[in-house]
Amino acid sequence: MATAYTAGASSMVAAISRPRLPSTSFHPRSSLPNLPPRPSSLSLKLFSDSNRFSSLQIKASSDESGPVDAGELFSDLMERWDALENKSTVFIYGGGAIVAVWLSSIIVSAINSVPLLPKVMELVGLGYTGWFVYRYLLFKSSRKELATDIEALKKKISGSE
Repeated sequence: MATAYTAGASSMVAAISRPRLPSTSFHPRSSLPNLPPRPSSLSLKLFSDSNRFSSLQIKASSDESGPVDAGELFSDLMERWDALENKSTVFIYGGGAIVAVWLSSIIVSAINSVPLLPKVMELVGLGYTGWFVYRYLLFKSSRKELATDIEALKKKISGSE
C-alpha cells in the first residue's frame, strides 16, 4: 500500500510541476500549436464582395504630373512668399484665424455646458443639412447651380474675376 501511495504522490508531483499542454498537434520545430483551418465561408464572402464592386472602374487621369517632389514644392512656396508685397498682412490674417478658432472653441464649449442646448443645436444642424441636401444636392439642375456658385466664389476669392 505504501508503494501505491508513493507512486500516486510522485505522479501528482509530476503533474503539478509540468504545465499541461493543449491537445492540439505541434510542429516538431515550433513551440506554437498549429492553427485551425480557415472557414471557407469567409473566403466566399470576400469573393462575393469583390464581385459586387466589379462594376466600379478606376481610370487613371491623362495628367502625367507624377509624384510631387518636396524640394520643388518648397522652392515654389519660397517663390510665392518672396513675390508677396505685404507680408505683414499674411501674419495678421493667420493670427486672426487662430484667434477666431480659439474663440469659437470657447463659445462651443460654453454652449455645450448648457443642459438642453446641445440637443437643440444638433436638431438645427440636422434640419439645415436636410434643407441643404434638398435645395442643392437632390436635383441635377440645383447641383449645377451649386457648382457655378462655388466656381464664382473661387474666382472672387482668388481675385481672377
